[in-house]
Amino acid sequence: MKFKVSILILFVFSCVLVHAQKIDENYVKDNYTKTEHFIPMRDGIKLFTIVYTPKDASQTYPILLSRTCYNASNRGKYNISYPSQYLVQDKYIIVYQDVRGRYMSEGVFDNMTPNIPGNDVKNTKDIDESSDTYDTIEWMIKNLKGNNGKVGMLGISYPGFYTAAAIPDAHPALKASSPQAPISDFFFDDFHHQGAYLQSYTAAFAVFGYQKDSLTKQPWYRDKIARFYANPPKDGYDFHLRLGPLKNITEKYHHDNFFWNQIVEHPNYDEFWQKRSILPHLKNVNHAVMTVGGWFDAEDLYGPINIYKSIEKSSPKAKNTIVMGPWDHGGWARERGQTTHNHIYFGDSISTYYQRDVERKFFAHYLKGKGEEKFAEALMFDTGVKQWKTYNEWPPKNIPLIRLHFGKNGKLGVNKSFDNAAVFDYVSDPQKPVPYTSQTEGLTFTPRKFMSDDQRHASKRPDVLTFESDILTEDTVLAGEILAKLKVSMTGTDADFIVKLIDVYPDDHPNYEHNAKNIVMAGYQQLVRSEVFRGRFRNSYEHPEPFTPNTVTDVNVPLQDVLHTFKKGHRIMIQIHSTWFPYIDRNPQKYVDNIYKANAEDFIKSTIKVYGSSVIEVGNTPSVTKLPTIKD
Repeated sequence: MKFKVSILILFVFSCVLVHAQKIDENYVKDNYTKTEHFIPMRDGIKLFTIVYTPKDASQTYPILLSRTCYNASNRGKYNISYPSQYLVQDKYIIVYQDVRGRYMSEGVFDNMTPNIPGNDVKNTKDIDESSDTYDTIEWMIKNLKGNNGKVGMLGISYPGFYTAAAIPDAHPALKASSPQAPISDFFFDDFHHQGAYLQSYTAAFAVFGYQKDSLTKQPWYRDKIARFYANPPKDGYDFHLRLGPLKNITEKYHHDNFFWNQIVEHPNYDEFWQKRSILPHLKNVNHAVMTVGGWFDAEDLYGPINIYKSIEKSSPKAKNTIVMGPWDHGGWARERGQTTHNHIYFGDSISTYYQRDVERKFFAHYLKGKGEEKFAEALMFDTGVKQWKTYNEWPPKNIPLIRLHFGKNGKLGVNKSFDNAAVFDYVSDPQKPVPYTSQTEGLTFTPRKFMSDDQRHASKRPDVLTFESDILTEDTVLAGEILAKLKVSMTGTDADFIVKLIDVYPDDHPNYEHNAKNIVMAGYQQLVRSEVFRGRFRNSYEHPEPFTPNTVTDVNVPLQDVLHTFKKGHRIMIQIHSTWFPYIDRNPQKYVDNIYKANAEDFIKSTIKVYGSSVIEVGNTPSVTKLPTIKD
């Protein structure tokens, strides 16, 4: 059993951590000296820190810091897998640190530790991630030999949050930050999407919801993971459906998990969640920030886009840039030669280009003074024509606004409206939810491939509304923010709305060589962008409310940003439905105060209508940003 659980731990870490490229250990051993330290914080807690210092003492070096909840000691003796080989070869003092309460660091762990405004070095009592980073940098500048007095930070996923969380009240020595696939607000990304629970994340609570008893280099939650993976099911859809309401997860798996219990007791965007958002605190930014994300990141697409926008809004003079490429979660940290996502090929060596010509130059300039300060405000990959584009602002103002309208017989009008009196309906049944993927998957720690998956499985279902444009006679660029402004009614009192933007390939499109022979690209319905919105939050994320049955109601569904050229000969498709399982948990469709505590009998069928006066807007326009109010 011990061997089996160890395999489970390795499997889970392969899902949670980024599959970065391992640097040759002999090179690291020949060129770096590894030391370990316990760095004291202002409240007396010591944080475990691993330092790799270049052996060449003929010059001084900047410090590159990565703070993690995923085990700094996991790097091994000379096992550097992140940052990239280019940064390792360029020589930095490379530092990894376990955050408070994790692995070899003392203290108590908190998910998304709330930021304390103004918590700089003058405050000697209160702690947050910014103060812990401040104290770490202060110690390193004074105690690590051979440093040049400049520090950069980078990290992917949760370490991306720790990078972003160090930006407020930053240490003066922090000169360059790169939050990558960062979590920014747990109510809107990662464990939730706009308040809807990512049921596919259920096993992840084992990693984040238990405090350790002592300093350790081993996962102390291995038995909690084994609750799910000791006998992993082959069909995750069937497993979760048989599991029933979320309350059964509490009883069977997470009754002793502090993070799960926090989520259960805070189903709405109350003070608990609001104070954990880093976005309102990204103010007065005084050093260079390059936020990085992947267009096909099923976990943290909200984070990078909104961290960039928040800094842009609060600190318009800051050296603030964004990079979005054709990757899934952290895909830029590894190079596989051909850059593909699921069945779609985007080009060769795209991650190498980013690592060598973007990230490397960013840190070299701001930490070593090398190269010119010529960084695009927005370096964005167009996932339709499969090319990098640069913009002086994001969203771009020079690309026309696109409006998509719904018509009878599944017609989609591109800047062309139809009969506003038209009505489209479907019956949503929580007992037969729409699958999020076209393929049968086992119990996944977090799904990734579906973000560009073929949607033909969904378009064939009667509980999915599908609207398709005529064949495009010219390339059509959709760029910027997306807002689906729906007018709906229902026989129930609550509903989710999933909106998908899809690229329909021509009927004569050739197959790709990298795919299996059964993957037919002719008529392929590639998912480009999608999002879920829990209807109860249509007026307030903090104060949800039921729908009045059979009453027409406005529901605005914000999707994450997009840059995609729908090429001549393709079609644009929109799908709308109300279940997306088990990526997202099921809405009972009968309003209950807390879905995490809903009973089986609360889950009911509902006839849902979408009216022809609905419209989807894509671009840079004030109407797109008018979303339900979120309290700062």
